[in-house]
Amino acid sequence: MQNPIGLLAKALWLTLNGRTRLESDVGEIDIVVDGERFTAFRKVVVIHGSDQSVEPGAIFQVRFHFKNLSIKTNQRLSLIPIPLIMAQRGFHSKTWLLGEKTSDFLGYYEFDTVEHAEAYWNSLPLKMMRKRAASGSLSHEVRLTHN
Repeated sequence: MQNPIGLLAKALWLTLNGRTRLESDVGEIDIVVDGERFTAFRKVVVIHGSDQSVEPGAIFQVRFHFKNLSIKTNQRLSLIPIPLIMAQRGFHSKTWLLGEKTSDFLGYYEFDTVEHAEAYWNSLPLKMMRKRAASGSLSHEVRLTHN
């Protein structure tokens, strides 16, 4: 299991060194999955350093529906794990999206490598999210980026 104190320390270091950016006005970022349009409502970016590739090499995408609480409440609660997310090894960015028809949430992540993206499935933030997902609503995929 990942050490939450270590992750928080790394996130603090990244933030204090000006290597993070949180965007709540993400413009017209839309993704279509299985015929449904997902619209972005937030994005966090870690600006690459000497320990990271300039361009991401892999995408981790997760889709789910929360079992409790309203969409707005879940959007606010999704701010809490941001430090734990951006401190993951090889992390570049995450975009939060909401499905127009189903109100499913879609997390679109960019990582350095496929290995880093695959490892994220067993990360502390994903374990927390899986506990809040409605039974049977969770799916994910890892793929190479199209550079």
